Amino acid sequence: MEEVDVEPTTTPIPGVDSNRKHLGFVWGPGDILVYETIYKASGLSTGGCPFVHEVRKDEDICSPILRKLFNESHHIFVGLQGIRDDLPSKNKKTQFVSISKNYRSVIRACMEELQQVAGKVEGKSDGRISPVFFLQVSILLAVELIWNLCEVLFIDAAPAGSLLLHLLDWVRLHKADVDEKARDVLQSESPTEHQAYWDVVISYVLQGRMDEARQVLMKQAALQPAARGMFKLGAQTLTEFDVKWRHWHEEVDRCLQDQSFASNPHLEVICKILVGDEDVLLEHKELLSTWYHFLVTRLLFSHPIVKPTELHYYAQSSMHMFLDTRSVPEPLDSILLAAFEFDIHQVIKDCSIALNNWWFVAHLTDLMDHCKLLQSHNLHFGSNLREFLLLEYASGLFTHHSLWQLAVDYFDHCPEFGRVYLELQIERVPLDTERKALKVLRICEQRQMTEQVRSICKIMAKGALRNNRLGSALSWSIRAKDAAFATLISERFLQDYCANGAFSDLDLIDNLGSAMLLSDRLTFLGKYREFHRLYGEKCFSDAAKLLLSLMTAKIAPRTFWMTLLTDALPLLEQKEVIFSADQTHELMFCLEDLTSGNCLPKPDRAMQDEDIDTTKIEILRLALARNLAKAIVKEGTVEV
Repeated sequence: MEEVDVEPTTTPIPGVDSNRKHLGFVWGPGDILVYETIYKASGLSTGGCPFVHEVRKDEDICSPILRKLFNESHHIFVGLQGIRDDLPSKNKKTQFVSISKNYRSVIRACMEELQQVAGKVEGKSDGRISPVFFLQVSILLAVELIWNLCEVLFIDAAPAGSLLLHLLDWVRLHKADVDEKARDVLQSESPTEHQAYWDVVISYVLQGRMDEARQVLMKQAALQPAARGMFKLGAQTLTEFDVKWRHWHEEVDRCLQDQSFASNPHLEVICKILVGDEDVLLEHKELLSTWYHFLVTRLLFSHPIVKPTELHYYAQSSMHMFLDTRSVPEPLDSILLAAFEFDIHQVIKDCSIALNNWWFVAHLTDLMDHCKLLQSHNLHFGSNLREFLLLEYASGLFTHHSLWQLAVDYFDHCPEFGRVYLELQIERVPLDTERKALKVLRICEQRQMTEQVRSICKIMAKGALRNNRLGSALSWSIRAKDAAFATLISERFLQDYCANGAFSDLDLIDNLGSAMLLSDRLTFLGKYREFHRLYGEKCFSDAAKLLLSLMTAKIAPRTFWMTLLTDALPLLEQKEVIFSADQTHELMFCLEDLTSGNCLPKPDRAMQDEDIDTTKIEILRLALARNLAKAIVKEGTVEV
């Protein structure tokens, strides 16, 4: 893979001259807001640009591969919150180490996928890869390196006896190119004559991988029978390294003094490495590649039983010895130094500054907090460090069209301000579809967020009403428990019935249940639909009672009385008497009450001329009179 310049590109902002005026900026959840300040190079400036510029979106959130990182780590985070506090410390430590490794495996999987995609892009005709892409890979490499070191030093907390072994594993994991180089050497026609043969041997030695180094050396010993004792001597002392280090160290030093390996300069170099010759180690900077690899190799061959409290001294001296005196330490160097000093707060602080999003510091801090490794001090606004970082990370997730759902769990596990943040952020989620609105609504209902539930339902009800989807609008208004809006929609249903002679959304109206009690108009709509159902089922007597009660109990609006009286006509004209004499008198009273100008409120008088048809009134009076006569005859007849 070719090296690509991954320096950030300069983004010019129209109308802003950064050479003349100082610029201020604020990190947003998913972008940077930039503005001109009142300062310039020579002091205060007069005037200024009245605009705030949105400069950059968070490109990590837009990356499909990194979205996998966010999704997978979310599951690990939720699992971590479920670990019980009453578990024995030993059991919890095992679980915490396992969770840390799970986080690292997710990081490494995303990193490898990014590298695979980069390889495929390189194979195409143009072969151009975005610098941002390489930046993401390099950041993930650094993140996994830092996390692994924090796991060794803080979470696993290896004692002095095994600390170096853990650090060796750390270096080997992040310096794996030697294995690829070894394969090339061993698969060649003549491995010992390969130009990288001795580089492979020395690289294995620098990583403390003595078995691999010995196996490669055997290739050389097989070709030089006369010198086989020389190779055997080295192998023999190496196998006794763990238990007889000091004796072994003196033995190797004696071999150097006796010039036992003088005939083979490469083996002599290896012996000097084994006795911890720092000048020889520094001659192999290219094979070591980093100061922290140099540190671990130096400890291996000079101070194998190093104590954790001594690490920071060796780390600082190793960095100064390895780096050029003119070079300035990179942010990664400062972060690793802080880790070797066992200053986890400084690690988190430096990572927050150096990394381009909150994912790493939020999850690492959460894990450290569960391990009881953070001092429980509050920040100036009252939240602790763990909660602050989780809130910032989750707020960034809320800017993405699908990742916002992950953020909810992070807010749930921030006991102080999580609820407040969730209430503010959930209102900003665009309700593009009914399916998405239902997701948001379910989240709010599960957390008894009454105001947000009402707000979402109102928004959806108004949108449905604008699109003339009355059933959906009524359903949302019922969920919002908005009586006024339910009344408005019920009126629209009744208007549509008067215009078309039929109800829409019958399933919804038929199954209102207790929801119809939300408003009088909704109650009337439900009962009026019930009247039509009874009539359709030929339950004429029940239908007649219900129709009359809608008017006498004042459930039906007066403007709808004429429609109800008209609906009574087919029942009045039945051969069988449906309305009793008393019921017929009630209907007559309702008709006279409706047609009496004195009884109508002033706003309704104008409607009287439009809605009340004289001919229809005469037909109703005639039908009522006939029914009354039939009812009196029937009720006055004694059956024998």
